[in-house]
Amino acid sequence: MDVLVNEDTGGLPIKQSQCNDQTHPKEILLEKAAEFGCDVTDFEFALQMDKEDSLSKFRSDFHYPKMKDIPTVDTTLVDGESDCVYLCGNSLGLQPKGASKYVNEVLEIWSKIGVHGHFGHGHIPWAYADEVVQQQSAQIVGAKTEEVAIMNGLTVNIHLLLISFYRPTKQRHKILIEAKAFPSDHYVVESQIRLHGFDPKDSLVLVKPRNGEETLRHEDIVKLIEEEGDEIAVVLFSGVQYYTGQLFDMKAITKAGHKKGCYVGFDLAHAAGNVEIELHDWDVDFACWCSYKYMNSGAGGIAGAFIHEKHANNDFPKLLGWWGHDMKTRFKMTNEMDLAPGAAGYRLSNPPPLLVGTVLASMDVFMQTSMSELRKKSKLLTGYLEFLIKKYYSKPSCGQLALESESKTKPHVSIITPSDPNQRGCQLSLMFSVPITNVHQEMEKRGIACDKREPNVIRVAPTPLYNSFMDVYRFVGILKEALQVVSLNE
Repeated sequence: MDVLVNEDTGGLPIKQSQCNDQTHPKEILLEKAAEFGCDVTDFEFALQMDKEDSLSKFRSDFHYPKMKDIPTVDTTLVDGESDCVYLCGNSLGLQPKGASKYVNEVLEIWSKIGVHGHFGHGHIPWAYADEVVQQQSAQIVGAKTEEVAIMNGLTVNIHLLLISFYRPTKQRHKILIEAKAFPSDHYVVESQIRLHGFDPKDSLVLVKPRNGEETLRHEDIVKLIEEEGDEIAVVLFSGVQYYTGQLFDMKAITKAGHKKGCYVGFDLAHAAGNVEIELHDWDVDFACWCSYKYMNSGAGGIAGAFIHEKHANNDFPKLLGWWGHDMKTRFKMTNEMDLAPGAAGYRLSNPPPLLVGTVLASMDVFMQTSMSELRKKSKLLTGYLEFLIKKYYSKPSCGQLALESESKTKPHVSIITPSDPNQRGCQLSLMFSVPITNVHQEMEKRGIACDKREPNVIRVAPTPLYNSFMDVYRFVGILKEALQVVSLNE
């Protein structure tokens, strides 16, 4: 396999309509290779795929890091002027070039007119800052605008919504989550259970993979809801599992939970901006997401929350703040709450325009395409990564192991993310036959940006908004170098 140069490409529309729900990306990739007259593993294949990609133009809307600027890179091993291989959008998206424009505009308005910046100045009037990105965010998660509030951080929002939706009784006091949900979700749920005087040992239901498996089977999730549902108050699940990259059937989980009388909510941290979501049509009760991963708002970016319109005028318990007061009467200062309906009533404090500025810059890019088109490219891009990893780094068969027994066994890689493209987003989670810390260090030296998660996974996420097929090609070649070094040093 040839390694590895950076190529800027763009131009012709890719025939993404071929990548439907029934066709595995591998089949499409092989068809494209035949059309190009080359092999899927060839440099030329990646080049041609990028030339046909109508979304490749959006890469130029982001600041793409150079090798020389990455602190972990050894510039004796790479060309410092070339782009790094950034496959870490699942952890932190790249900075949209428009971010500085909006942030600097807010700062300039503040410097020139002070308090007058609250109303009607620039792209982000401060008093309405959250509303500037409300409609676009709602579009990404498949919601009506009034069902969405832009506020706080993800964990804060989960707490706020559970105050309303988790109202345990002696009969119905349990919360169901994944056994390996993100730690913050565990902490939230356990603390909410204790807050209401119950014990997580009795009130926390964990969905676990079967023995010897890494991902959850949908039928096991539904079965547990059916078995425990009469005692479950809330089903709180991930849209996409942070560790394995598994995409859950949110529509079916919602239906199963409602059938047993449970409220159903989702943590969309790894789903929003990654996969197609239809929160309103799926009848989801509530959801929350962060915006700094696939939605590219920067570290600590402002989060979002969804409450279905059927709960718009609910009388659930909730924590209140001034910004939940209806804007028409907010400044009358009567100290009598005139609660805004729906998600808006859950807002506590005035929104931060500086944080909204980075979200707006990302939304400007998103609104030039659609989640449907991004998803089509994503399936091909991640499918290409899967194809190359399986081609070069699959676990040897018993016969191959016998042949290699007299020499050191070639390092291999296992993909724990589902192969079905409809059960995953951008991310592939990789396990290695050699220590992942050493592999990750060698990849970082050579300009790959991805992350490792304990106990034994390296997550790689080609993001369709700014990643290319050449990025994937380069990653696989650099991975080869990294594995060779690690193997030699064992």
